Amino acid sequence: MSVSPSPVPSASAPASAPSQAPTQADLLDFVRRMAADRELIASLPLDPEGRTWVRLEGPGGSEAWLIGWPPGTGTGWHDHADSVGAFLTAAGELKENSLTARLPADGWRTLELSDGVDRERRLAAGQGRAFGRHHVHEVLNESTERHAVSVHAYYPPLPQIRRYSRVGPVLRLEQVERPEDWQ
Repeated sequence: MSVSPSPVPSASAPASAPSQAPTQADLLDFVRRMAADRELIASLPLDPEGRTWVRLEGPGGSEAWLIGWPPGTGTGWHDHADSVGAFLTAAGELKENSLTARLPADGWRTLELSDGVDRERRLAAGQGRAFGRHHVHEVLNESTERHAVSVHAYYPPLPQIRRYSRVGPVLRLEQVERPEDWQ
């Protein structure tokens, strides 16, 4: 189940858009402030079966989301194309598996990854990170009992998400999704 009402404005968000595009640091600061808003976090409806989300008003025209993660759920391997981003765990714990190698942006369907490109992070409540363009990762709630909640922001708003499958060192591009696919 997903919930996607109108964007939720925040009292913590600036009243007017900045004159320049938000940086990774700006996005990380934003997700930190939103994750600290206990009332906002508690307002997210949680579903025991699937992730839930509510769109937020991000800084400087960015796209932002509050996401609920039931136990045992995850995103699968993906990237956010030309968008930079940040996310932070507001409740529970999330695990991020990512690749340290920069992959070609386009023109490939299958890559064999080198040894040593895998990175694992455990992000407890209050912990998060920013990332650059073409960052390939998967995010998981490995808990068997607790929901996790996180806040995410991307700039520019997501033009597409590329989804991948992975078996051992082989990463394969499976699908390219565009915003109209998420409506």
